[in-house]
Amino acid sequence: MVLWVFGYGSLVWNPGFNFDEKVIGFIKDYKRVFDLACIDHRGTPEHPARTCTLEYKEGAVCWGVAYCVKGGFEKEREAMQYLERRECEYDKKASVDFYKEGDDLQPAVTGVTLFISTPDKLANRYYLGPAPLKEMARTIATANGPCGNNRDYLFSLEKAMFHIGHKDDYVIKLANEVRRVLGVLKDKKALGTRLAMIKPKLPLIQLVPLQEAAVMDSR
Repeated sequence: MVLWVFGYGSLVWNPGFNFDEKVIGFIKDYKRVFDLACIDHRGTPEHPARTCTLEYKEGAVCWGVAYCVKGGFEKEREAMQYLERRECEYDKKASVDFYKEGDDLQPAVTGVTLFISTPDKLANRYYLGPAPLKEMARTIATANGPCGNNRDYLFSLEKAMFHIGHKDDYVIKLANEVRRVLGVLKDKKALGTRLAMIKPKLPLIQLVPLQEAAVMDSR
């Protein structure tokens, strides 16, 4: 038996497990969305990060990397245990067909494992749901966790997709909005620093005690 896993988020640039083969390609009828909360890596329970999951969309194509693990049951089990711990926010596994570039009719591999999330806040407590682009950008620009900040996750995904030769327009659009938010925050911080430096110093006022008025006897 051979294990195949499709990576479309951080697995694209940081698989973190031993694999025997890596293939660039795509799956059909799924698109990337940043609708999943991360509270233990790039965010916290108080300020969750927004990370990537997949949403079903007929006719869509999602590029990424398929990893193959060979060598027997024990090696495959170790890889899957690692992935289940790491991808704990994803409450579902799907089995999909994987295609290589140049052949979108015949799958290169069938039965590839895919970690995804149920798009339901009641069924999956990590599911945040969609939000306006500017709102998502503000969250991603400011969220931090034990493994780093949320914006680096997004920028790393943007860079990884560029390196495999298949840029994701949605990722680029969101990353550019995050950069705009970061620029605004930087300008506000710089303005606050300048105002603090030029704040006028008020002169000290010395208080002099008043002399007691003489009381006149009118009798």
